[in-house]
Amino acid sequence: MKCIIIDDEPLAIDIIESYCQTLSKIEVISTFTNALEALDFLNNNTIDLVFSDIEMPNISGIELIKSLEGKVPYFIFTTAYTEYALEGFDLNAVDYLLKPIPFPRFIKAVNRVAEMMRLSNINASINFSSATGETSSHEDDFIFVKSEYENLKIDIKKIKHIQGLKDYLKIHSEDSKPILTLMSFKEIQSKLPENTFIRVHRSFIVNVNKISSIQKNRIIIKDERIPIGESYKSMVYSRLNI
Repeated sequence: MKCIIIDDEPLAIDIIESYCQTLSKIEVISTFTNALEALDFLNNNTIDLVFSDIEMPNISGIELIKSLEGKVPYFIFTTAYTEYALEGFDLNAVDYLLKPIPFPRFIKAVNRVAEMMRLSNINASINFSSATGETSSHEDDFIFVKSEYENLKIDIKKIKHIQGLKDYLKIHSEDSKPILTLMSFKEIQSKLPENTFIRVHRSFIVNVNKISSIQKNRIIIKDERIPIGESYKSMVYSRLNI
């Protein structure tokens, strides 16, 4: 994956660049100590991943991601200030690394991006027209999920969307009340046909057959509005042929 590094401290850039050099999956295209120069570069070049400090002169890392035009690359924020973590995740940054950054923690963040890119490529390769049909690569048209003390059977075609709530998932279906289950997104995605259910936000999976419309950064399913995360936007638009 192609990446750039943005930090007003050259030593911080050197550390991240040295980490990248040990991983064959990352290619550092450029580094910047000036965030405005990085913004201009990002608006004119295609990059997969950005490592960006937050507290910088002229423009912060938070302001940088908000100022980007078109396709937004994956972002990993690197900073010494913990108070920015919540706002960073609200912008759907993939990860938030606190300086000094341990190498194992760095690897974990990069692997997370690699997995998101893999899933994005899978979804983008599937033609949307086939997803709107009734066919499925799954042999069964139902799944079982554990809720409280029983395993509930859910009709896959009637699932509208799935919402993440800390350690639980909330499954919204057309013919039943929302179901809470102790599962991860990775577990539920392995049970669902990948040509029909796509991750659109770090907290949401949607059934593309149930989408009524797209309004700005939101997906409309009947009277429900589901946000599209910045880091998922390009994949979602590509998947829906928008």
